[in-house]
Amino acid sequence: MAELTEYQTKIQDLLTELAAYGSSDREVESQLVFDLERNHYQLLHVGWRNKHRIYGCVVHLDIKDGKIWIQHNGTEFDIAVKLAEMGIDKQNIVNGFHSIYMRQFTEFAVG
Repeated sequence: MAELTEYQTKIQDLLTELAAYGSSDREVESQLVFDLERNHYQLLHVGWRNKHRIYGCVVHLDIKDGKIWIQHNGTEFDIAVKLAEMGIDKQNIVNGFHSIYMRQFTEFAVG
């Protein structure tokens, strides 16, 4: 249970940091969505830019079976490396956006 709480806190800290990093555009808002009950975490961009609607998921992380799953990473940062730098064991980080076949060639968990 302590590990789950640690993962939840570190994910929220990371996404909060990323949201602040990308907040220079005043017409596009960074929104954080944290579902602590089901362990889903997202950073979204919502707003308008040059008369075009902006809406999309920038980062999506889940905690499943004791591991952090990176479902989507639309940033320039390697989220897996950032989580490892925060003290999360690499074998508890899954790059879920890669196929199972491709995951075996990384230093992170397969699943």
